[in-house]
Parts: sequence; structure tokens; C-alpha cells
Amino acid sequence: MTNTVKQKLLYNLHSLKSMGYDYHKTIDLLPNDIKNIKLPDNIFTLKSNVENCYLCELSKSRKNVLFGTGSLHANVMFISDEPSNSEDELGSFYTGKTGELLSKMIENVLNIKKEEVYITNLVKCKSSNSLNKLHVDSCNDYLQKQIELIKPKLIVSLGENTYSYLFNEKDNFSQNRGKELVFNNIKLVPTFSANYLLRNPSSKKDAYYDMLRIKNILELST
Repeated sequence: MTNTVKQKLLYNLHSLKSMGYDYHKTIDLLPNDIKNIKLPDNIFTLKSNVENCYLCELSKSRKNVLFGTGSLHANVMFISDEPSNSEDELGSFYTGKTGELLSKMIENVLNIKKEEVYITNLVKCKSSNSLNKLHVDSCNDYLQKQIELIKPKLIVSLGENTYSYLFNEKDNFSQNRGKELVFNNIKLVPTFSANYLLRNPSSKKDAYYDMLRIKNILELST
């Protein structure tokens, strides 16, 4: 059975479950450890798999799959929650006002080109309504494999949603924002998302200091 066939089968099972059907709890077609083992160790093959993914209903509403972009040898990986409307529309990262602001945060504060970092999302497809745990769970193994293959020295999580899903915490973003944490044995700093900063410009000063801390961590690790 090919990976594409498996993905379509899982998508159909998710659809049935959303309509009220259920199956025995012990049935686990692809346990986490098995899924991780079977994912390819080549970033381009992984990208192809993700672009042909049908694990959740977002595959029906997406216009484009936003897998990731940037240097495959990046020291820092930025993780957002999901593609923006303009990214989904154009199939490209750093689009729209949020993309422009994130570019400035990287290039003007970190003093590195945006092409030198790697950016991806928890979820590779834009949600039609709101992001939920099923979407994140469906993409989680893809994200973990990306981290494994890129091997960043530092991860920057963008926004409260991203932090909450990565750490399975709902209420600690404000306390931990800007602090050096550890995720999967990799240093991680949570900060505001560009989308939040556009809606709350008074927080840009705090985000600036977060980026300075990120810059300092990167300089010390190289």
C-alpha cells in the first residue's frame, strides 16, 4: 500500500468520524512511532508527500500547501500556526502585510536574510474556519520530521496558538514569551506572531526585545 493510498484511507476515516461513526479505540493504523519511521529522510520527498496529503478535511478547502521555505542548513527555524490567506492564495511564504512585517523582524533586527532562516507552520494548509487539534495532529509528524532534517539550533514559535500546541499549554504564553525554553532538546523562544502585532502595534516594542534575545542566542551558538 503506497503512502498516498494510506493518506486517502486515513482521510476517509477522519470524515466518517466527523459524521458520528467510530471505531474501536485500540485500532491505530499508524501509531506515532511507526509514522515517524516511515516518513522519508529526504526533505524534497517529504515535501512531495505533504503536497499530496489527505489526512484531514483541509485538503478539500486549501488552494495551496505551504510546506516550508528557506535554508535547509538554517540555524533558526520559525514556526507559525497556519498559512495566512494571502499565503494560501499565492502558495508562497512572506506574502501580505504579515509576511512583510516578519521579513523586517528577521532582516532588520536579526540582521540576517530571510532566505537564511527556515519557516514552516504547524498546519500546512489554511483552515476554512478556525484551527483545531485534529488539524495540528494530522500535520504533527510532518513538522517533527522537518525539525529532524533541518536540525536548527534555535526554534522561534510565532504566536500563542503555536506555543500552546507545541507545549500542550493554554495559559502560559504571556509568562514564557521571550524566554529561552527547550523543545525536543532544541532551544525555543516564543514571541508574538506578525498577525498579532499588526492588530496590537503597542506590543511591537516587546517583540523587538524578544528578537534581540533571539539574536543573542544565535550569536552565542555559532
